[in-house]
Amino acid sequence: MKINRFFAMPAVVLATHFSWAQITVDSKEKLNPIVQSFVNEINTNSQLEGMAYELLDGVGPRLVGTPEMLAANEWTANKLRSWDIEANLQQFGTWKGWQRGITHVDMTYPRTKSLSATQLAWSPSTKKAIEAEVVILPKVSSKAEFDKWLPSVKGKIVLMAQYQKIGRSNEQIKEFATPELYEKLKAEKEKATKDFNDYVKNIGYDNTTLPEALEKAGAAGIAISNWTGIMGANRIFGAKTSKIPMIDIDVEDYGMLYRMSENGAKPKIKVETQSKVLPDAKTFNTIGMIKGKEKPNEYVILSAHLDSWDGAQGATDNGTGVLTMLETMRILKKYYPNNKRTIVVGLWGSEEQGLNGSRGFVADNPEIIKGTQAIFNQDNGTGRVVNISGQGFVNAYDYIGKWLNAVPKNIKDQIKTDFPGMPGGGGSDHASFVAAGVPGFSLSSLNWGYFGYTWHTTKDTYDKIVFDEVKSNVVLTATLAYMASEDPEFTNREKRAMPVDDKGQATKWPEVRQPRRDSKGF
Repeated sequence: MKINRFFAMPAVVLATHFSWAQITVDSKEKLNPIVQSFVNEINTNSQLEGMAYELLDGVGPRLVGTPEMLAANEWTANKLRSWDIEANLQQFGTWKGWQRGITHVDMTYPRTKSLSATQLAWSPSTKKAIEAEVVILPKVSSKAEFDKWLPSVKGKIVLMAQYQKIGRSNEQIKEFATPELYEKLKAEKEKATKDFNDYVKNIGYDNTTLPEALEKAGAAGIAISNWTGIMGANRIFGAKTSKIPMIDIDVEDYGMLYRMSENGAKPKIKVETQSKVLPDAKTFNTIGMIKGKEKPNEYVILSAHLDSWDGAQGATDNGTGVLTMLETMRILKKYYPNNKRTIVVGLWGSEEQGLNGSRGFVADNPEIIKGTQAIFNQDNGTGRVVNISGQGFVNAYDYIGKWLNAVPKNIKDQIKTDFPGMPGGGGSDHASFVAAGVPGFSLSSLNWGYFGYTWHTTKDTYDKIVFDEVKSNVVLTATLAYMASEDPEFTNREKRAMPVDDKGQATKWPEVRQPRRDSKGF
């Protein structure tokens, strides 16, 4: 498919987006000259805003298996090469090919209204617009009753998600309600969620098997509303149908349709989705490398996942991590020409489907894994880094503490450390390395509303980036990479004695897991 692969940043646009905030260093603080050069560069020549425009507005969201994901791989590799950094795309598998098209949904009866809706990832297209009555799930209490109802969905569009009586966030309710009303409404919300979960369990289905059953029964389409609890933000994941469209409708419009159907108004909606199923696509990691001058077979790895869900632009999940690592590589190449160890940047694919890219890298590059000094991973939003855990490595305090001492004080003082900490079992790509016994550290950020507002949602866009915070993270990451490269000692990999859990059972170090090499069964 022909798409815009590279957007150039006009100088006038760059000027209007440029942030003049400075990373301040106390005049009495004497930084290592290399670290001071990192600070000076990010203060006077940051490339973050321009790269964010090219990646997020230009390439856009980066769902595995889409042409946009390949464009992102190519864009990141070319960006690294433009700084004279060796870069290549390393294949780790394939994935079902798909490309998003328009989603257009209107209510056509009993009145006309355009609805706010988004097709789920990998959902089948409509080929031509579908107009059908909307129905809700029946009020039954057993699988037998539900299965008796199932044939009635033929030719209908089924509302499958929980109805939200109140479309206001808990924070807003708490701000304005009396304490008594807040507790009442909170209890009602919690009960409604429990009742819906019990209902789905009682009818014998789950979030995967229920769409399959509705599709098999002849439904014309399925609508959900995966509301985050914050006004305007819905999460967009993958469809569970193979022939009929599956869409997400904003909580306000979903609630209107639900009430109309419940009260016998028999609303109709018209759904048009123009996505395209494409041949299976190769899946890649973008790997950049600055060869070490003294210890080329030892490695410091900068880590971030490049892929995203595609309800928005994937700005804070994980555009900000990608931007941090790219800018760090640019600055290291410019101001640290005699790097002792080889510095690698890994921008992983298919993290969202189970850390597949980083697990593939671990499996496919045993010599690099054997010689890795440390991995620094960033993946949870635009905020400044505020926590680093030792990830269960007994001696992590010795080297992380030493490396942090070189970081500018106003950045270092924001960070809480936890040693030896517990090994990450999943959630982000450092866990792939930790499972293999390699010191992999998550640079955990202040969330800026990440989990409620931008994580996998329709609102994860460029404008949510706080570039002043990202700049601090670049200085931190560059300093840690520099110190890890310079350290005369190779990091100790001794693991902690694992504690017992609440049941008195000994916990275990996470096991190395193989990546999904394709989308079969996903």
